Amino acid sequence: MKGFLLAVILLLPATAFSQGVMPTVLAERDRAEVVDRWLEERFETVIPMLMNREEVDVWVVVSREYNEDPVIKTMLPATWMAARRRTILIFRRTPDGSFDRSAVSRYAVGSSFPSSWVPEEEPDQWKRATEIIAEFDPQAIAVNMSNTFGLADGITRTEYDNLVRALPEGLKDRVVSGENLAVGWLETRTPGEMAVYPMIVRIAHEIIAEGFSEAVVQPGVTSSEDVEWWYRDRIRSLGLDTWFHPSVDVQRADDPERDGEFSSREDAQVILPGDLLHVDFGIKYLR
Repeated sequence: MKGFLLAVILLLPATAFSQGVMPTVLAERDRAEVVDRWLEERFETVIPMLMNREEVDVWVVVSREYNEDPVIKTMLPATWMAARRRTILIFRRTPDGSFDRSAVSRYAVGSSFPSSWVPEEEPDQWKRATEIIAEFDPQAIAVNMSNTFGLADGITRTEYDNLVRALPEGLKDRVVSGENLAVGWLETRTPGEMAVYPMIVRIAHEIIAEGFSEAVVQPGVTSSEDVEWWYRDRIRSLGLDTWFHPSVDVQRADDPERDGEFSSREDAQVILPGDLLHVDFGIKYLR
């Protein structure tokens, strides 16, 4: 029954909610179930599509604890807040066209990445990783390095050097940029995710509308900065996270010289009748 109720809450279209009513925000445990279900679907569908498209045979995503690659953050189970010690995730496109994945880590990474390293048998973690990488003689080994996209540039110099040093001589020159894999992974949404996104947008719109209402703004008294901090508190009260600090900008017809630059605005402007308010706002929910 619990799973059924969860599915109903998540899959209702945005039109099912009456105007002005905040959609249900799931409890943390229920969110974790959704995130992990989506992750498994993404590993089964998005990863093969991307690796086939980019003609990559092995994708290595590696991070050390509390210095996470932006991509690995989106691949960890909902109960993992960070990588553990050194976490190496390996995705492989095998010669028969199938795909597999494993973690060269002391622990299995949730149910999606079985651990393929036993330190008591092979103490060198990178040696074990390169054994798995080299098994099918890959022609392209991708890692997250990019001159263009910071989110696709997550491998550190130390880990890159460790990988190249451990690879057999014949594979060292097959290491390539995984930029398109990383960006593709981050930008792609599955049908299951897209079914829920209108509701997530609705949550954001309801918060914005409440912040611009008489419940929050008293013209001549309330400042733009007051509203910004109200948004921070409201987001937290709903159990959500702020993507970035909100900005509320006052635009007036009698200020034609204003250039609209964020950096040039006053920190706090008292909101007056007739003002046009602009908000830059984001929440984090369901990963």
